[in-house]
Amino acid sequence: MPIKVQSNLPAKEQLERENIFVMDEFRSIHQDIRPLKIVILNLMPLKEDTELQLLRALSNTPLQIDITFLMVKSHVSTNTSANHLNQFYVTFDTIKEHRYDGMIITGAPVEKLEYNEVDYWDELCEIFEWSKSHVTSTLHICWGSQAALYYHYNLPKRTLPKKLSGIYAQRVLNRKIPLVRGCDDIFFAPHSRHTEVAASDIHSCPYIDVLAESDEAGVYLCMTKDGKQIFIMGHPEYDRVTLDNEYRRDTAKGLDDVEMPKNYYPDNDPDNRPRLSWRSHANIIYTNWLNYYVYQTTPYIL
Repeated sequence: MPIKVQSNLPAKEQLERENIFVMDEFRSIHQDIRPLKIVILNLMPLKEDTELQLLRALSNTPLQIDITFLMVKSHVSTNTSANHLNQFYVTFDTIKEHRYDGMIITGAPVEKLEYNEVDYWDELCEIFEWSKSHVTSTLHICWGSQAALYYHYNLPKRTLPKKLSGIYAQRVLNRKIPLVRGCDDIFFAPHSRHTEVAASDIHSCPYIDVLAESDEAGVYLCMTKDGKQIFIMGHPEYDRVTLDNEYRRDTAKGLDDVEMPKNYYPDNDPDNRPRLSWRSHANIIYTNWLNYYVYQTTPYIL
């Protein structure tokens, strides 16, 4: 799929090195095609890493996608340069009158805080509410899923005894739902979080269908019955070494609730290069979301 981004976005050069088709603005405006308009609310601290991961994940369909990166204005990012943010990101005030075919809301490293302690919580709630009427389908990731389930359906999160980190087997529960079309009965996915929404609470919510679940990690993938809200509890977009970088960062800080990621390093040896065992199913889920819940349902004229 051609992904339309600004010509000088740093991730564009890396994607092209990986033989991923990335289209700049000049070529896009000379094609008689309406691209899908996708807005990405990037709440992760290392925004450039997340940009690359998500653009890579969205690169596997023949659809053309016009990406807008969104940031919250009620929080000052200290891990991404102000120049990068000013050049490639917009704030909610500038887009709230617009409509989008799809939206992605990422996770954020604020799990241990209560929702109302997060400095941008009010702004995020406004975006959650806006997405219901201005976005065809919204995909939430990790903490973004927990926060959305709390906002929309009052499902609380709870703190885990230890950080859940590693690659976990997921069982597909309902193969008739297009979002998991093409998935194996069992597939693998990364998790990296300190909190969870209890599986029993999600299963009990009458508005939610659970599509994939792990015996160890709980619910992985669920959605509203109309497909307008998708919730992924893990991080299918993660690179091969993302969990490794997080583990080394956390251990360097001396955190006592962090263990070595499970099912990740060969022979459970952190000196070994991690195996990449989740990319194909990540691509399937992102592609199915774009095809069945965005492209097939969005109006041609937004």
